Amino acid sequence: MQLVGRFRLPALLCALAVFVCVLISRPYAGMGVSDDGTYILMAQHLAATGRIAYNGWATAMLGWQLYLGAAFVKLFGLSFTVVRMSTLLVAVLTAFVLQRTLVLAGINERNATLATLALVLSPLYLMLTVTYLSDIFGLFAVVACLYACLRGLQSRADGAAIAWLCLAVVANALCGTARQIAWLGILVMVPSALFLLRLRRRVLAAGLAATVAGAAFIVACMQWFQRQPYSVPEHLAAHAGREFEILSSFFHAFLTVPLLLLPIVVLFVPELRRNIRRSIHATFATSLGCILILLVLHRMHAQARPVLEPYLQDWLIPYGFGDTDLQGRVPIFLGLSTRLILTVASLGGMLGLIESIFHPRQARLEPNRPQALPWEHLCVLLAPFIVAYTLILIPRASSAHGIYGRYLLEPVAAALPWVVRRYQDRIRVQLPTATLFLVAIVAIYSVVIVHDRFAFYRARVVLAAEMRAGGVPDTSVEYGWEYDFVTELRHASHINEPLIVTPADAYTPRAPSTADACPKSWEFDMVPDVRPVYTVSFDPNACAGPAPFAPVHYSRWPYRKPGTLYVVRCVRRAELPAGMP
Repeated sequence: MQLVGRFRLPALLCALAVFVCVLISRPYAGMGVSDDGTYILMAQHLAATGRIAYNGWATAMLGWQLYLGAAFVKLFGLSFTVVRMSTLLVAVLTAFVLQRTLVLAGINERNATLATLALVLSPLYLMLTVTYLSDIFGLFAVVACLYACLRGLQSRADGAAIAWLCLAVVANALCGTARQIAWLGILVMVPSALFLLRLRRRVLAAGLAATVAGAAFIVACMQWFQRQPYSVPEHLAAHAGREFEILSSFFHAFLTVPLLLLPIVVLFVPELRRNIRRSIHATFATSLGCILILLVLHRMHAQARPVLEPYLQDWLIPYGFGDTDLQGRVPIFLGLSTRLILTVASLGGMLGLIESIFHPRQARLEPNRPQALPWEHLCVLLAPFIVAYTLILIPRASSAHGIYGRYLLEPVAAALPWVVRRYQDRIRVQLPTATLFLVAIVAIYSVVIVHDRFAFYRARVVLAAEMRAGGVPDTSVEYGWEYDFVTELRHASHINEPLIVTPADAYTPRAPSTADACPKSWEFDMVPDVRPVYTVSFDPNACAGPAPFAPVHYSRWPYRKPGTLYVVRCVRRAELPAGMP
């Protein structure tokens, strides 16, 4: 029993659950997934040369993420999957630390385990776990900082409190090098903890000194990053004249948050029964308000968004494997009825949570429960971080792509302790057993979409190999931007990104091609070495018609009928280069 207590069995089970779900989904593919293809090439270059070299696509510093990926390359060999497994290691560790963090926040072991599983088995977390993007690395920096701050707040001895706060600064400083926004741990979360410890003068003085040192480290890192050739700077100023795009992005991001924690948020729906009349009025007013906002945004030509969950369509979308720029209609995975159920459940849970805030029940205390972290301390520690994080998202919200769902991972994780404590202290001491059933449903869905996405990627890799065997090089085929970026970097030093500052002449505008029968994808200007004669499509008759190459099929759980990818011509038959079939 002492051994079980030392190694924290519930936290280990959370970590193991992530690992098992990843294994079941079979997430291997020899190509880039979203942005991670360019990052993987950077890790491979670091392993080969010992130097970090940016390639024109990274706005994140990447930092320790690159060194961990390079270590995996040296240990296990050169492949896309090997580098991605370094993210799995961090994701498993994050699940462990998150469960212990929830316990420190005053949540009992059972509730902390269920809440952790609700987040780490969600489709967003599991999908990011099997990529080499910086989101999981940044989340670990935030969770580790929060854990250390909570330990510092609960330490009675000044020496122990100082040690934990210094650990929070060091961990956040080093791990934040992967994703700069994670440095809000040093800039906001640690100062919030120091505010709560302000009466302990020795702790306050040492904590301020550590925070100043951490801030100096951040400044030095940012100056170093800005001088790196082919790095892409991230500006904190919003784009002028895009106020409605900002409003649209934040409105849909707000509606997406309950979906990310659906097994927990949906537990607040019964709170609406406490006052049926008030709940009906609130639901009607909220629905009417959402409709009016959508109409106003559409009227003002804001960025088009869906009217049903999922709203931020980049990783959580109606398609089984993620958004893509391939030709043809993408197969639908989430039907209209399923999306309607998700929308009702998310909105109902959010309204129930609001009801529990403004009309709370009598507090329910667990018998023989040790003194928990005071509510006020939890709010002071978490609220400033969430507000600061939201403000920093404004420039992203004003950009052409808006806020991606993965940007919400850190604030959702920070809000999780507050939401679960709210339920535990004001509604029921234990999360209902049905929560485990809901978590299992979400986990199954997550495994399915991860499997389907990587089966889709593997089909593109097989298709590329067959095209090369037929004498068609990668530079003559448009396989989608994730694949094409890696192809470009095989032939050039960097992506042709107009935002690159150093060197000044890195970007060269690409002359438009008039012969293409396919519409240009957004990545056309960024990959000048890719001159597509063919492209990949879900429709065999897209663009200039079918090409004489066999289609490739890929499995789609839970359907028996597989998906199919075809090769079609980008240019008309009479315009094909010599030697092309």
